[in-house]
Amino acid sequence: MANSVAELWKRPQDTPEARARREAKVEALLYGGDDDVPGKAYDSRLLLRLFRYVGPYRRPLILAVIWMAVSTVLSVSGPWVVGQAIDSIAAGEVGQLQRWGGVLAGVVLFEWATNRQRIHIMAFVGTRVVTDLRAELFRHLHRLSLNFHNNMSVGRLMSRLIGDVGVLQEFLTWSITGQARSTLNLVGISAAMLAMEWRLALVAFAMILPMVLLTNYWRHHVREAYRASRQRLSIINGYLNESIAGVRVTRSFNREQRSFWHFDDLNRSFFDANVRATKLSAIFFPGVDFIGSLAMALVLGVGGWLVMGDSLSAGVLVAFVLYIERFFEPIRELAQRYNTFQATMTSCERIFALLDTEPDLADRPGALPIGPIRGEVDFEHVVFRYKDDEPVLEDVSIHAAPGDRIALVGETGAGKSTVIRLLARFFDVSAGSVRVDGQDLRDITLASLHAQMGIVLQDPFLFSGTLADNIRYGRLEASAVEVEAAARAVGVHDFIVALPEGYATRVEENGSNFSAGQRQLISFARALLANPRILILDEATSSVDTATEQIIQRAMDTLMAGRTTFVIAHRLSTIVNADQIIVMERGRVIERGSHQQLLAERGDYYRLYTMQWHRPAGAQ
Repeated sequence: MANSVAELWKRPQDTPEARARREAKVEALLYGGDDDVPGKAYDSRLLLRLFRYVGPYRRPLILAVIWMAVSTVLSVSGPWVVGQAIDSIAAGEVGQLQRWGGVLAGVVLFEWATNRQRIHIMAFVGTRVVTDLRAELFRHLHRLSLNFHNNMSVGRLMSRLIGDVGVLQEFLTWSITGQARSTLNLVGISAAMLAMEWRLALVAFAMILPMVLLTNYWRHHVREAYRASRQRLSIINGYLNESIAGVRVTRSFNREQRSFWHFDDLNRSFFDANVRATKLSAIFFPGVDFIGSLAMALVLGVGGWLVMGDSLSAGVLVAFVLYIERFFEPIRELAQRYNTFQATMTSCERIFALLDTEPDLADRPGALPIGPIRGEVDFEHVVFRYKDDEPVLEDVSIHAAPGDRIALVGETGAGKSTVIRLLARFFDVSAGSVRVDGQDLRDITLASLHAQMGIVLQDPFLFSGTLADNIRYGRLEASAVEVEAAARAVGVHDFIVALPEGYATRVEENGSNFSAGQRQLISFARALLANPRILILDEATSSVDTATEQIIQRAMDTLMAGRTTFVIAHRLSTIVNADQIIVMERGRVIERGSHQQLLAERGDYYRLYTMQWHRPAGAQ
């Protein structure tokens, strides 16, 4: 393993030209879908919006601030107490030394207790705020249209829900009071130094100018470095999700090596971005330490000269040295918090950009629930375009009476799937209307429509849980008896009870422990349990064998009675029994009628039938 890793990082193509190609590839991926845009190093609007989520927890936050203030006072007083103790030693006052020793022990103990309380409270507040924000993100994702999800990879969404929200948790838990505490410490230490010995304080403050210059350099460059790192991590997450989901295709086409090198390019780009950020840290943090050491050396030199001239006590000098160390400690801590602050600004941009994404499909103002429907469906001169210059449907009119079975046929790209997507109102028509029981779908609420509609897709999806849970997903309040009845109706009951755990059998990721036909039957039972008035079957039998198809067909013949059904199918058995067959070509309806009527016309349906569906007697 060590050798293979070493060889990986010695790839000869890792040249400046290769790195430039990697960056060009990453930039193309960012342009193709990431919503990160250049922003400010500090954006008050983002912070104010984030703090709105903190509002409900203002009481514990105020308590944490109180504990922080007490802790700061104790921290600033510590060196002064040490100085008093040293002066007691120099004066030979044992009683005073014991008293100051006790005071120092009390200060340290109380400071520990207050810090513990502050951290405990902020951990609670940070976790609760992140929980609320992640829940809002999850709800918002379910309000966005399918068009959004088609254009945004799962990996990038997970990067926001997990990675970016995790950055906010670190900021809320540690950085809010941490930054405030460091600032108060810096102010308190400066005041204490001026009060104790203003001459030494001026010597220490002389180092502020180089510190300001170094900090400005850091702030100017680190923002983009951390944004670049987060962007590349998002791309890696997206590609990981895609690669793992498509690993079977990768293996079947023997594309493992190509997939590896593509991931390696993305991974190296992430590495390069982190190296740039690390180089900045390598300049800044040692610089802070150097300036602090220089300040301490100057204070020791000037302070030692004052002590030898009896202008300053040894205790004050020791206290001052301790203050110098603590003076640069909050500066160093503020710089470290600035890393988190930069990541927080970037994460806020990404999270709020997602939350600000408006659903391009929503209930219009005044939309009303449709109530119980009969199942009459009308497409009236429907025109639809995914993009303005790409027509998909042109002047499509279809009428389905309650209980009709409508079969949509045509070659790939004819517009069949678009018809059923418009019926389910996954998209809105560009012109014309789709009506159910005479009501335009745009005038009724989506929830009331989908509550009376069952959809079985070509590629069924099973959730983690048991088989019973997956069937019950169609109607969550359904009893075990109703779940079993739905399974019997579609002919999957016998298969389920033959399993060792029956309906309690656990479903592995997306049902990988079941065949395609078994997954399809389970999804069909799920749709039937919902007792819909309108059924949509998008090539629902295309993934099953002949025997399984016959089981489904028998169930359909019984359970679709009285339900309006739109079917996209390549199987003849699903088509011949339809009340109306709609033949589509390039987004238009070119023929309609029953199976026998269309065969008699010997038109496009006849051609499709003879080319694709007709089989000589005895053919398998």
